Amino acid sequence: MTRTDPIPARIAALKTASTAELKKQWRALFNTEPPAFNRRFLETRLAYRIQELTYGGLKPDTVKRLEALGEQFDGGSPMTRRIRTDLKPITGTRLIREWQGVEHVVTVTRDGYEWQGRPYKSLSSVARGITGTRWSGWVFFGLKNHRRAA
Repeated sequence: MTRTDPIPARIAALKTASTAELKKQWRALFNTEPPAFNRRFLETRLAYRIQELTYGGLKPDTVKRLEALGEQFDGGSPMTRRIRTDLKPITGTRLIREWQGVEHVVTVTRDGYEWQGRPYKSLSSVARGITGTRWSGWVFFGLKNHRRAA
């Protein structure tokens, strides 16, 4: 008799789980509060963590190599790491905004943002290019509510 591996089914179930359930699983698997990232981030990290706990994590040599690459990227500065994650979305994220019937796609890059094949240092400059007026880029792309929560 062969036993089926329950891990693929558990990972597949993440797609249909509610966000509240994903956060609950995060707390159980990481013993921390879930980060304020989007649902897709939670799903992918939970899927990795489930596999990691079941099958084992990365080899120590791989971890050392990744840490060395990270040091090259940010000079080993915890402040640089914090700024990079706190002040902008994850590199590779695509921000989509419709403006006056035209869909605009902005890609988050390591050094800023890219829109229509051109680099920009800030989302506000992209929003200005799209609208012709000054906007908070974070508000324009829906990353920050311009009204305070009541």
